[in-house]
Amino acid sequence: MPARKTLPHDVPTWLDPSHEIYFITICCARRGVNQLANPKPGNLLLETVRYRNDTTLWYAHLALVMPDHIHLLLTFPQTAVSIRRVISKWKDWTAKSGAIVWQRDFFEHRLREEESFREKSDYILANPLRAGLVQRNEEWPYVFRGEMA
Repeated sequence: MPARKTLPHDVPTWLDPSHEIYFITICCARRGVNQLANPKPGNLLLETVRYRNDTTLWYAHLALVMPDHIHLLLTFPQTAVSIRRVISKWKDWTAKSGAIVWQRDFFEHRLREEESFREKSDYILANPLRAGLVQRNEEWPYVFRGEMA
């Protein structure tokens, strides 16, 4: 099996990450199996998102835990620590604390001016409905909403 390339996550030098919103998806190594959308791992993940907000390691506008992945809309403080490092440390901690086996790396996309924050939020919030896990978006328990979401 060919090795997957490492994804670049470097922020261009002309951008201030504290003024940008990143759409991030982190997947479990084993796809198609519910490993996260249960009370213990689901609540652990949301607690760590909240903790990192409170300690200003990032600002989560929105986080939604699905059975085998998590979606986040994040803003990062202006710091010398890279986005890759912040996410990697979070993955390491949740892997150890929650016995979660993550895929290597993560998907990250910086929202551009033409992209709507609301469109991305709506897309994320509709994920459980599209997957047939709930009848209404509001029924999904594994959601963290920041003050702006």
